Amino acid sequence: MLTLALSGRFTRQLNGRLGFLGLTLIYLLLVVACLGSLAKDQELSLGRNPLANLLKTAEEFARPSFVDIWVGNPKLEYHSDDGTLLRTENRQQVEQDYLTGLAEASWTTIRIATLGSLLGALLGLPLAILTARNLATPKPLAWLAKGVLDVARSIHTLVFGLVLVGIVGLGPTAGILAIGLHSMGTYGKLFAEAIESLDMAAIDAVRSVGASPIQVFFNAVWPSVLPQFVSSHLYVWEFNIRDSTVLGLIGAGGLGLLITEATSLFQWGRLSTVLIVVIALVVSFDALSRRIRAALT
Repeated sequence: MLTLALSGRFTRQLNGRLGFLGLTLIYLLLVVACLGSLAKDQELSLGRNPLANLLKTAEEFARPSFVDIWVGNPKLEYHSDDGTLLRTENRQQVEQDYLTGLAEASWTTIRIATLGSLLGALLGLPLAILTARNLATPKPLAWLAKGVLDVARSIHTLVFGLVLVGIVGLGPTAGILAIGLHSMGTYGKLFAEAIESLDMAAIDAVRSVGASPIQVFFNAVWPSVLPQFVSSHLYVWEFNIRDSTVLGLIGAGGLGLLITEATSLFQWGRLSTVLIVVIALVVSFDALSRRIRAALT
């Protein structure tokens, strides 16, 4: 018996190692195929003078445009090729006006992420209740709810945004709806997993006294999963702060619109300023969410 057990264990370990080596080999072959096809199509080019372009871009990035508030030329002159004076610009005032617009765009991004996250949570919660396996939902309803959540997670926020811009027009509304529809899938999955991790003894005890499904949820399920729900909401909300900046690229407003303008005009100093604000927003929300999650534990 001992010999058979050891033989079976060795066989399982061998099969596991061979399976891992097989998957590794398949992955390496895929990498080689990708590199080979790109090289064959001559699509691995770095362009002309990549090092010079990199150094020039890095130099402009290293000087964010907001420093012109203090050191900008108050009488910057623009001339034509023949030396004719075209206009005079106060760089300090121009940058102050730009930062005012940047603050408004940041507030738009926060609004899109906040309202979109809330919408996603509200849409995802009932679907999570239907898909949680320990709540004994009828299978057709559970499958339908799971299908909706899978579809929502599969479609990227940017795709939702492109469709919704065509439906509701440019502006934050399209961004809020796009964030909400995609986040619905993530919230539904996280909420369902939180519900499935519950101790069924408390749920069965409430059911045994004749409680309705709604009473079971609010008396046995909701108090236990609320901390996990809040933690999940904070995580998705923080992620949506980053995601909402991308939606501005397709006309949903916010910081993404300023990123589009800066990159299209090769204004790397302006782009550096916007990215600093994006990083500051993400870091701030991350610190806030960590504090709240720590308070819940």
